[in-house]
Amino acid sequence: MRTQQPDGIHHIAIMSANMKEQLTFFTQVMGFPLVGLFEMHGVPGGKHAFLKMADDSFFSVVELAGIEEIPSTIGITHAGTGAGKVAAGVTQHIAFRAPDEDGLIAMRDRIRSHGVPAIGPIGHGFCKSIYFAGPEGLTLEVACAVSAVDPARWVDPAMLAECGISGEEAQAMLNPAPCTADSPVAQPAFDASKPQLGYPPEVLKSILSAPDAAITAQGSYNEPPVAA
Repeated sequence: MRTQQPDGIHHIAIMSANMKEQLTFFTQVMGFPLVGLFEMHGVPGGKHAFLKMADDSFFSVVELAGIEEIPSTIGITHAGTGAGKVAAGVTQHIAFRAPDEDGLIAMRDRIRSHGVPAIGPIGHGFCKSIYFAGPEGLTLEVACAVSAVDPARWVDPAMLAECGISGEEAQAMLNPAPCTADSPVAQPAFDASKPQLGYPPEVLKSILSAPDAAITAQGSYNEPPVAA
C-alpha cells in the first residue's frame, strides 16, 4: 500500500524583503548550508533559496519585489514570541529539531555566539526547547525529543471539550482513516466552501479543469540554472 501521509517536512518557506540578510542568518547562525539560489519557477524576477537541514529536508526563503512595502506588525503578521497572537492561518513560530539535549545546548551556544539571545532550555514533558528571534520578525525555536508523545497522556479531554471535539471526532483524529479511493482521483470542481489557493476564482477554475499531465508539462522546471 502506498504511504498515505507525509513523513516529514520537505521544506518550510518564509517571505523576505532581504534575501542576503536571511541567508547570512540561516547559514552562519543556524549552520544550514546554502544549496540552491535561483529565479523562482514561474515567477520572473522572484528569488528562491534552499538551505539544507537534512538530506531530504530544507529551509527556504522567497524574495519578491515590493515585499518591503507590506507592513510587518507584531500581533498581526508576526507573533513576536512563542506565546504571541497572530492572524488566523499565519505561522505562529517555527521549531527546528536538535538530535538530543547535547545538540540542543550546542545550538543554543552557537546562536548566542553570534550575539543573538537564546532563552532556555525549557521543558515541555516530551521535548525541551530554546527560543530566539530571526531577521524580519521571525519567532524561532529549536527543540529536542525527551520521550515519545503518548496521546493517552497528552490529549487532554478537557481541552477536547473546549475545542468542541466530540468523543467520536476525537477517535477519528487519533486514528485517521486510510484513503480507500482508487487512484488516480479526479480533480474536484471549484467549491468555495473548501480550502483553495489564492488565485483569482476564474484562473483557479481554469487550472482545476486542466488535466494533471498538462499542468505538469506546463509548470515544471526540471533543469538547474547552472550547466553541468
